[in-house]
Amino acid sequence: MSWLDGSLWMSGTTANIIGIIGSALFLIGFIYANFAAKMDALTFNLLNLVGAILLLASLTVHFNLAAFILEVCWGLISIIGIGKALINRRKPKVEAI
Repeated sequence: MSWLDGSLWMSGTTANIIGIIGSALFLIGFIYANFAAKMDALTFNLLNLVGAILLLASLTVHFNLAAFILEVCWGLISIIGIGKALINRRKPKVEAI
């Protein structure tokens, strides 16, 4: 046990629960993106960012390099998407004549 593997602050069961919640958020985001009449980019990217953070937390106990790289990239892309969504919300909407 060490601070590096996360086992001093989180049990394996807790890590699994956190990872499952993160995975569920990814699935909710995917379902939302495919079935919503109009997708809200901020909601979609927030679901993905929180999911990535939770999965990264679970990886501190059950480390897997490939999953770590994927979650870091997923989180970074989500942050960019959140930024774009916030910028687009601030732009005035122009109505077609």
